[in-house]
Parts: sequence; C-alpha cells; structure tokens
Amino acid sequence: MNWIKPDWPAPRNIHAAVTLRTGGISQGSFSSLNPALHVNDSPQSVAENRHIISTMLDLPSSPVWLEQIHSDRVVKAEYSPQTLQQADASYTDQSKIVCSVLTADCLPVLLCSPDGTKIAAIHAGWRGLLAGIISNTVKAMHTPDIMAWLGPAIGPECFEVGAEVKTAFVNKSSTFSDAFKLHHTDKFLADIYQLARIELASLGITQVYGGQFCTVTDQQRFYSFRRDGETGRMATLIWRD
Repeated sequence: MNWIKPDWPAPRNIHAAVTLRTGGISQGSFSSLNPALHVNDSPQSVAENRHIISTMLDLPSSPVWLEQIHSDRVVKAEYSPQTLQQADASYTDQSKIVCSVLTADCLPVLLCSPDGTKIAAIHAGWRGLLAGIISNTVKAMHTPDIMAWLGPAIGPECFEVGAEVKTAFVNKSSTFSDAFKLHHTDKFLADIYQLARIELASLGITQVYGGQFCTVTDQQRFYSFRRDGETGRMATLIWRD
C-alpha cells in the first residue's frame, strides 16, 4: 500500500491515513506521490497525485488543504475550494469533511473524540508546538475526551537543534526538558514525539498512539526536508462517516 493506516482504537466511523512518497507521478526530488503545491513541483503532477490519493483512499470529498505557517492558528474545516486558509490545524464535527496537513519532518497529529463525533489534524513543527498548536486545537474541539495519534516525523536521533530551542521550551515548562539530549557543546537532540506527548499529557490526554517513525532515515517511504532540502510532502488525513 502507498499509505499508512494509523494503529489506534478510534471509533469505526473515523477513517485516517498518511500517504507515502510512492505511487504517484511526480519526478526527480519530488518522486513520486507529492500532493504539495508550495514546493515547486509541477502543478499538473500535484493535481494528478491529489486525484490518486482521493481515489486510493476513497475520500468522501476533496481534502481541506491549509496554507501552513508554523503557527498556533486552528480553523474549522469547511469545504471551500476557492479559499486556502492560513493555519496549522483544522477540526470538524461534520461527516464527510477531510481534515488534512502536509509534512516532511514536522509532526502530524490526529485527534478524535471516543464517541466518533469530532476530529482534527495538526501540523506540529517545533515552532507550532512551542506556540501551542496542540492545546489550541484541543480547546477548539470542545470535548472532554480525546485520543491522539502521532504520525511520521523526524526521529529523536536526527533532530538536532540549538540551545535556544531547548531554552524556549523549558521556559514554557520545565517538563519539556525530558525531550532534549545534549549532543554537542551547544546542540541538542530533540524528541518531537516526546514534546507532543508532554503537551498532550498536560492537557489530560493519556490515550496517545503512534510515534515510532523517522522520516529522515526511512528514505524509501518518507519525504524529508532535513535530509533532502527540495522534496515533496506526505499528506495526513482524517474524516468521519
């Protein structure tokens, strides 16, 4: 298959997937299933790749794509093909609306309520995590119970950051210090999965699944901006019946 199905105990009416880099028509550094328009791939190839994704996943509607800006902005997903909203997460309580985010090292996070009524997709790079993109999305969903799935992102042995990144997180909460490991004199290895788990735990979310991937080292399946520079994106999508 050219996608990953999240391994989490979501209700049966909730569907989700992460596309891999295989199975599309893009060429060169975008090979092959790139659905992102903003990375200088051919618009015709991207359009065909999006059609391939829609068909292979049997999507009920076109995904609600976002103009992702590494922010804390969350929007309600509404099908409007003429409008590309600036945000890094979307949520809905409506059926047949597909929330989606694009990533190539940043962390995609999926949320759903156990009763199957509310869903969300989050683009959580370190800047968005620091700004509070997860907590803002949880607040927007207005539900007391949530489960989360962490999709493919840069692994903890590949994500080198400066001391200023660690300082910014620790200044927000000392609990984030557990997600950093000294690498060089002024460099740290950051565990983006652990950063997300700490944030989720602070919000009372204990049902957290996924988080065992590394986009950098798994070149066959995943795009990675840190590894390749010019590259495509994976799409992480969630919808409900």
